[in-house]
Amino acid sequence: MILFSSAFISSCKKEEDTGQDLSVTMLNVSYGTNAQQKIDVYLPANRSSLNTKVMILIHGGGWNSGDKSDFNAYVDSLKKREPSYAIFNINYRLANTPDVFPAQELDVKAAVEFLYSKRQEYMISDKFVLVGASAGGHLALLQGYKYSTQVKPKAIIDFFGPTELVDMYNNPPNPLVPLLLFSVTGQTPTTNNSLYTQSSPVNFISSQSPPTMILHGGIDIVVSPSQSLLLNTKLFTAGVTHQYVFYPAEGHGWVGANLSDSFNKIQTFLAANVQ
Repeated sequence: MILFSSAFISSCKKEEDTGQDLSVTMLNVSYGTNAQQKIDVYLPANRSSLNTKVMILIHGGGWNSGDKSDFNAYVDSLKKREPSYAIFNINYRLANTPDVFPAQELDVKAAVEFLYSKRQEYMISDKFVLVGASAGGHLALLQGYKYSTQVKPKAIIDFFGPTELVDMYNNPPNPLVPLLLFSVTGQTPTTNNSLYTQSSPVNFISSQSPPTMILHGGIDIVVSPSQSLLLNTKLFTAGVTHQYVFYPAEGHGWVGANLSDSFNKIQTFLAANVQ
């Protein structure tokens, strides 16, 4: 269910709020004490703490596997398409004993707060965008809808993320899904309904939720398209700016022309909603 280098660190002269003239790459920056709590940092040239937008990538892998390196190709594409963005590609504790859910949710929150605290040092703004695929899409949505006291994201990009875990458990697209959810939470909706409801992004949608782009394939047998349809309906009802992109013949992830199309649509969506 996994889905979706040597470090070059360039020194540069600080210029308060007028930008840095060189790009910087730093790999495996710690945002916590656990060995898995690492971020790859890609800072653009000529950045400014007033204007440089931030994109945070959250990998998939069923919450219990995967790595930020799974998103390296996305980093390359996004750097070319959005060269003015600072990009942060994060790891989080994988959901194995003792780090079952919500450890992953809390790690994403900690990473976002860490980056927010580094705004002046990194010369980045508070214009944050969250991008996630599958389990990472779920974590991006949960962070963006549930937590906004420190920084409210300007937009969320969700590639086929789970949105309502009780329904995902009770109406799975394949029989392995309930087993996965039990393994990463240690619970079922019957034994701990609160954990499942508190871990479901759709339960935190309001009229103030960030603009959201949803992308899903029609033959996904890992995360049912019904999860994204529910999210789409909830966002529409709440009056939240959103876009639902559906690829009828794609499964749990795609490449080629449709992936290029996805990035084109993401670029347009961010231009319209992240000012």
